[in-house]
Amino acid sequence: SGGYADSNIGAISTTGHGESILKVNLARLTLFHMEQGKMVEEAADLSLGYMKSRVKGLGGLILVSKKGDWVAKWTTTSMPWAAAKDGKLHFGIDPGDTTITDLA
Repeated sequence: SGGYADSNIGAISTTGHGESILKVNLARLTLFHMEQGKMVEEAADLSLGYMKSRVKGLGGLILVSKKGDWVAKWTTTSMPWAAAKDGKLHFGIDPGDTTITDLA
């Protein structure tokens, strides 16, 4: 349940409290929201919010749509993450703290 991909929707990798992630099937739930027309940010927020309210679980995810739109979201205090797009590396640890550098 830590990762899931569907070529018609997108792909996701999850991390955090494993039992909570499994209980709500966080990866598939998030792609389901995208399948229903939600954008990556909204799908991530809905799924993480559901996990927090339903089973009091904390975690995070990196979500990529089939078009290449992506988001890194989490409900924990911090989450190291990184993503590359268009020759740029995006990375961070704390909420609102994103660094972008050229890959070349």
